Amino acid sequence: MSEEQKEMLRGVLGGGSLDLQADVTTLRAAFEELMAQVPVPEDVRQKPVTVGGVSGIEVTIDGADSQNVILYFHGGVYVIGSASASVALISDLARRAGTRAVTLDYRLAPEHPFPAAVEDARKAYEGLLDEGYSPERIALAGESAGGGLAVALLLALQERGVPLPSSAFLMSPYADLTLSGESLVSKEPLDLTLTQEGLRLRIADYVGRADAADPLISPVFSDLSGLPPLLIQSGSHEILLSDALRLTERAALADVEVSLDVVPGVPHVFQAFAALLDEASAALERASSFLNHHYAARGAA
Repeated sequence: MSEEQKEMLRGVLGGGSLDLQADVTTLRAAFEELMAQVPVPEDVRQKPVTVGGVSGIEVTIDGADSQNVILYFHGGVYVIGSASASVALISDLARRAGTRAVTLDYRLAPEHPFPAAVEDARKAYEGLLDEGYSPERIALAGESAGGGLAVALLLALQERGVPLPSSAFLMSPYADLTLSGESLVSKEPLDLTLTQEGLRLRIADYVGRADAADPLISPVFSDLSGLPPLLIQSGSHEILLSDALRLTERAALADVEVSLDVVPGVPHVFQAFAALLDEASAALERASSFLNHHYAARGAA
């Protein structure tokens, strides 16, 4: 990352950490307003869809024709965010991978606490199967809470005996809602996006009466045996780094094929800054190669 890129990034993140202490209505509106400023290229097509009874947006790139699909889960601590706010990032990944994507509007807390998001993710995945997509033609991807949700979905599908997708790509996964990771303290002075206190204030919204250590809420406490290949990416300057590290360890100990990219000096979900950061663009290129490798490998199996 050049000094010029660092300055540009500081400018973008200059407002400081996301104010998770605000009321939900205000927080959601502020986040949507912020994300609406991120440009979406003119050749990106957005089509409202319903998959398995769950609303979302199908994202395609003009001229691209693929039998493969990415089922995408946005971030936002399970309380904010939307499919529309994720289009810029998922369209960039879809373009590089040469595939289409469906980004999901799963139900949000506190109106719909756990397990609503996991149920919606499962219904959407099974909806893709019902539409004729074979599992090897489907990959999962998500950022922050969406990364944790992708792993929770894999566990839920496995529990029900549903065929698993080809792979999963997790960006800065939020995978421990007990907030027990060391980086929550050690990296907080460097994180320009999240704070430990902000996360803590929103946990009850999603967890409700459940146990935050439930593997479907905090996959770092789960047995990941039998899951498809995982690619996990994180920045070294984010408080959720420990989530990525421990999730990788759990996968490796369970004999799951897993790759971990920790990129020095970059923030939470740094891939969203591919227009500014060379590291972000390179990370998305690695992710697209990962997805295509496993689409092809599963398809040939």
